[in-house]
Amino acid sequence: MLKHWPPLNALRGFEAAARLGSFHKAAEELHLTQSAISQQIRSLESFVEQPLFYRSGRKVALTDAGADLLSTTQSMLQQLAVGIRRLDQYRKPNQLVVNTTPAFARHWLVPRLGDFHARHPQIDLWLLTTDETPDMATQTIDIAVRDDLTAQAECRFRVLLEDRLYPACHPSLLAQPESARTTLHGEREMDWAHWQLQGGADVGQRSEGLNFSDPGLLLDAASQGLGIALVSQLLAGDARGNHLLTPLSEQTVRGPNWSLLVHQQSERNAQAVGFCEWLSAALGVSL
Repeated sequence: MLKHWPPLNALRGFEAAARLGSFHKAAEELHLTQSAISQQIRSLESFVEQPLFYRSGRKVALTDAGADLLSTTQSMLQQLAVGIRRLDQYRKPNQLVVNTTPAFARHWLVPRLGDFHARHPQIDLWLLTTDETPDMATQTIDIAVRDDLTAQAECRFRVLLEDRLYPACHPSLLAQPESARTTLHGEREMDWAHWQLQGGADVGQRSEGLNFSDPGLLLDAASQGLGIALVSQLLAGDARGNHLLTPLSEQTVRGPNWSLLVHQQSERNAQAVGFCEWLSAALGVSL
């Protein structure tokens, strides 16, 4: 890792000159003199110890090293710009940051956000989805709703409900013999090994098939007729209601616990209270 970084202004000057193919045009865009742009490019070339441009009179063209650095610089500057714009979210007085898993967001929360917004139009919700469990002590998160939570310091923790799992597939697969159906595999409780361990009946599942690390994608694949899957009763509710999934057995087994973390600094603000009350009503549980 570099002990020192090139100046940001030099990288901005380089990116503009490379993109526009002219030191003069770069100077105009950045409201600098052409000599200032030239100096920035020279300092950057000195830093990387190789030329970044071929110079021919007033014309410039990127060297191979310059083209490589341009790609990196544009990606870095774009990511920085997006990150800075995103900080505005945290200055809004009615901002509420809610963390959850991509699967819960896509298959349960987002389809119900219209109802939430209609009931609480004053709440400026920022939905942050992550695969990893958040650290509420170090991240700017008001509420987390996930199936992988445990108690954390400075937070109120509550188990909302225990999910149930069952085998299902698209109705079109019911006409196929069991031996012709592809088996879809997931991770954690969504794996068929969990179904068998909990005493689940044989529904024609096999060890080979298609594998998914994201339970949301697993549910999508089952809903699109790719094969049979062990699905979440909570997350599969809409797909089943829309006749995209049908159970292969009336038996269900224990699934993960869906839990709630509310940071103590947010616990009493109106936005967090409003979201938690709406969530409990939508899930049919009491807080």
